[in-house]
This record gives sequence, C-alpha cells and structure tokens, in this order.
Amino acid sequence: MLPVAAMFGYSVSVIHIYGIYPYILPVTKEFGWTRGQFTGAFTFAILVQALLAVPVGMLVDRFGSRRLGLAGVVLVCLGFALFSTSSGSLTNWYLMWGIMTLVALPVQATVWTSAVATRFTASRGTAFAITLCGASVAQFVFPPLATRLIGDYGWRTAFVWHGLIWMAVVLPVVFLFFRGARDAGRTAKASPLPRPPAASGVGFRDGLRSPVYVRLLLASLFFTFTIVALNYQFMPILAGWGIEPTRAAWLASLIGLSSVVGRLVTGYLIDRFRASHVGAIVFLLPIIAVLMLLFGEDYAPAPALVAIMLGLTLGAEVDVIVYLTTRFFGLNSFGALYGGLLAALSTGTAIGPLAASLIFDATGRYDRFFWLAIALLLLSSAALFSLPKPADIEEDTSV
Repeated sequence: MLPVAAMFGYSVSVIHIYGIYPYILPVTKEFGWTRGQFTGAFTFAILVQALLAVPVGMLVDRFGSRRLGLAGVVLVCLGFALFSTSSGSLTNWYLMWGIMTLVALPVQATVWTSAVATRFTASRGTAFAITLCGASVAQFVFPPLATRLIGDYGWRTAFVWHGLIWMAVVLPVVFLFFRGARDAGRTAKASPLPRPPAASGVGFRDGLRSPVYVRLLLASLFFTFTIVALNYQFMPILAGWGIEPTRAAWLASLIGLSSVVGRLVTGYLIDRFRASHVGAIVFLLPIIAVLMLLFGEDYAPAPALVAIMLGLTLGAEVDVIVYLTTRFFGLNSFGALYGGLLAALSTGTAIGPLAASLIFDATGRYDRFFWLAIALLLLSSAALFSLPKPADIEEDTSV
C-alpha cells in the first residue's frame, strides 16, 4: 500500500500545476490579464520551489517523509483554496502564489519517492511508477472536476471546493498507509526490531561533481520545459481551435488516463532494460504530439491523439530520473541529490509555460514554441542516451 499512498500524496504536490489549467481563461477574462501575466506568478512560485528543493531533500534524509507529507497535504489544499480570494491585483496574485510556494515544499516529489526507495529494490522502477502516477491521477481528475465546479459555482468557489475535496480524499490514505523504512524506525520506539541500517551510496558532494549528474540535470530541465508547457497550454490551445470548455476538459483528462499507462509501462521497462535508453526513447515521443499541434488543426482526431501522446510521456521524466538517481548514486544522499534534480525539473516546469504564454502574447500563436520544443526534446533524449551503464551499489532495503 505504500506506493499507492505515496501516489495519492504526490497528486497533491501538483494540484497547482495540473489543477490550474481550467482557471486560466475565466480568471484572465475577469481581470483583463494576458496569459503571460497569469503565468508569471506560477513561474515565480515554481522557481522558488526549485531553489528550495535541495534543502527540503536534506530535511527528508534527516527527519523522514511521513511528518512532512501529512502537514503538506493539509497546507497545500488550503493554499489552493486561498486563490478564491484573489482581488484582481497582480501584487495580490503574486502573494497568493508566494503562499502556495511555501506550503507546497513539504509535498514535493522527494518526500514521496524517498519513502518508497527505502522499501523497494528489485521492483523499484514499478514502485516509483505507481507513486508518480499521482500526477496522472491529478491530470485525469482535476480538469473535468474544476471545469464542472467553475460552470456550476464560478471560479472563486471552484477553487475552494477543489482544494477541500482533494484534501478529504488524500489525507486519510496518507495518514493510514504512508510510512517509509526510516519513518518506521522513528515511530516504533518500543519495537524489538533493530533500527534500519544506514543506506549506502555516493555522497552529496561527489554526486554533484559527477558528469552523469550534469546530464541528468540537463535532461530534466529540457524535457519538463516542453512537456509541462504543452500540458499547461493544452486547454487554451483547444479553445483556439474552437473546442468548447467541457470537451476540452475531458480531452485534457485523457492525458492523465494515458499517463497512467505510460508510467506503468515505463516502470516495467526500466526494471528490465537499460533505463537510460528506455528514457531516451520515451523523451522522443512528445515530438509526435508537437507535429500534430503544428499541422493537424484540421484533422478531426488530432486533439485526442495529441492528448494520448502527451499522456504516454507525461511524468516519464520523473520516473526515469528518480530511478536513475538511485541506480547511479544509491540512497545515502538520495533526498539531497534528487532534490537538485527536482530543482531542474521544477525550473523547466516554471519557465516552459511562461515562455509559451509570452510567445502567444507576442504572436497570437504557439508555433515558435512548438519548434523550440522539438529541439529541446531531441537534446534531452541525447543526454539520457549518452549515459554510461550504472555500477552496482549495495543498498540496505527491505524489499
């Protein structure tokens, strides 16, 4: 049950990423903002999260995941509901996102994956895939949920119900079932079982100096820059194609459904084949979706096909990167080292949507961003394909 509980917890960590799409058009329409103005605060928030990713990873290594995760679930859902108080001032909007930045720190991916890494070895790729399906669940549930709430109650009340509903779903699951090996060692003070031995692997400073780590950073940055931007702008793109909001929301949820399949297949493959090569192939797949966005507007099945292709690769970068981190560097400084990679993932997440929004504001189209996306996807794939085969590292884990 640990990977399933971690999956639900991880879904909370992306509520302000995958849950914000349906609010772009109603909020910008009411306040008269450009898409760049709306997205600028999002970019600011995610960049701050990126800067703090390594310290949070160190906290996880020291204190365990459970306490951070439980507090974070409550704080993030309430922080998302707080968007309902936005006044129309950009200063106020940035303040709301500043609060969201702080409350989202205890639920970032490091918290959930660290706990899973302490319990799984032989099937770690599959366990990570299940955990990181939380983003897929979010992508599947949030667009139609938010669109329905906005249609029934308006965007302000929708923010409140959106946050509270998801907290009610996730908090009991995390409370009952989310415990890593290190958390168990802390909570079972009276247990006759010995404390789990210290994890082995590469130290934090040695890991940072590794050329492998640099390539993982670049692959993380370039891929999330493109894939998150394409997902963030998916509903506005469909609106530009004349597709009404309810249908666009269900097409966006198709991304999440396809992502579950993509994550599980990716997890299965990286457990059985060379993970860097599997990742390199997966990182090329969104190019098909980008080409359809460039040339397929008049092709009726194009929106659904784009959603499926984006979904099959959505989050694959996290599955692949977190797996490769454990295989190249072990668990000794996993939280801190993955925190650095999470900073790169978060930076791409932050600046990709803003770049796409600014290009649209300047040109009225996304075509220039699509060509940039193709180039960055090729570079991210090449960075993974060039990785050496990881050396075996002994790990003290329980499964």
